[in-house]
Amino acid sequence: MLRGLTTVNFIADDMTAAKRWYTELLGLEPYFDRAGPDGTPAYLEFRIGDYAHEFGIMDRRYAPHRSGKPDGAIVYWHVDDINGAVDRLLELGATAYEPVTERGPGFVTAAVVDPFGNILGVMFNQHYLDVLGL
Repeated sequence: MLRGLTTVNFIADDMTAAKRWYTELLGLEPYFDRAGPDGTPAYLEFRIGDYAHEFGIMDRRYAPHRSGKPDGAIVYWHVDDINGAVDRLLELGATAYEPVTERGPGFVTAAVVDPFGNILGVMFNQHYLDVLGL
């Protein structure tokens, strides 16, 4: 039934700031940038990672109801250096949500809240590397 991750969507009130912040974090511009009626970005999409997963950012005006607090599922993205990744996220203005936590041999997680209120998880995951043959 579930064949694979297609798109992860985050929400932002300030799309211009979100575009700038995620472009800086990811080191690339969004490949898809749809403007709303007022000409500002309404939806952005990046292709990231080894499988070119879609990472989208949606203007809160078009999003389903949310509480306004960090909530929802935490999606963990594999990183090779979890401490370095968390340090970089915090340097860019994210706030700590879940500290670096050893979950077992080869599995370490952490999460931050981006400046727009979304939970961003990072994980060193040996299974991810095994699938890649690394």
